[in-house]
Amino acid sequence: MKFGYRIEPDQKVDLSKIPTKADAGLSHEEGEAKLEDLGRELGELAELMYAASMHSMLVVFQGRDTAGKDGAINRLLSFVNVQGAQVSSFKVPSPKELAHDFLWRVHSETPGKGGIQVFNRSHYEDVLVVRVHKLVPEEVWEKRYDHINAFEKLLTDSNTIVVKFMLHISKDEQEERLLAREQEVDKAWKLAVGDWKERELWDEYAKAYEVALERCSPKNAPWIVIPADKKWFRDLAVAHHLVEALAPYRDQWEKSLQALGEKAKAELAAYRSTPK
Repeated sequence: MKFGYRIEPDQKVDLSKIPTKADAGLSHEEGEAKLEDLGRELGELAELMYAASMHSMLVVFQGRDTAGKDGAINRLLSFVNVQGAQVSSFKVPSPKELAHDFLWRVHSETPGKGGIQVFNRSHYEDVLVVRVHKLVPEEVWEKRYDHINAFEKLLTDSNTIVVKFMLHISKDEQEERLLAREQEVDKAWKLAVGDWKERELWDEYAKAYEVALERCSPKNAPWIVIPADKKWFRDLAVAHHLVEALAPYRDQWEKSLQALGEKAKAELAAYRSTPK
């Protein structure tokens, strides 16, 4: 049962050959039921990570306009304690941010021990939109792939679990979603002529994504391409891969918490046995 497409190191990527529609052989109803089960497990794992404070998790969401980043993030956060999770979005850099290296504003938003930090768009904008719109010379953005790999290696070496999702939708599905916004009053606020202008650069963005996926998917911080035409399956696939990333640490966290509990009980017993 396939829930996404993990990009292996040095793998050549052709997004046109990766499906945007998928259901892993499940019906919508079966998918929702499985998502609820995965969501409960995700919540348990996130709580253990928070309590043990040995690791943190960075979840990166990238995708074209209407790919469903907001929706996937909202569903993800419905399963975890908001006390241990935060979301950061990266818009056009401010003058202060532009006065520093491109990773300066990103590093301060990475998670502390026990926490989950979600990036709604990320440092990859600096090799995507920057590249497509030629905002800096090629000699500048070309070096950034190596900088990104080094940055993410620093994070994983510091016990941050890094999972990166590229939400993959078709051009037809994007058009349907953009047109639907014009008809739905509660989504009209999302309308932007810029979305249609960006659509004209579809092929350029495809190439930029393919290069980023090829060059920045090491074992320690892999990219996972999620078929996103079906919203319910998108959320299911994201939850599946997050549980898959956290589950190997469960025993380690439980043992650490058990040891902390035993130590606390010993200290309490010693306190109670001390003559007053």
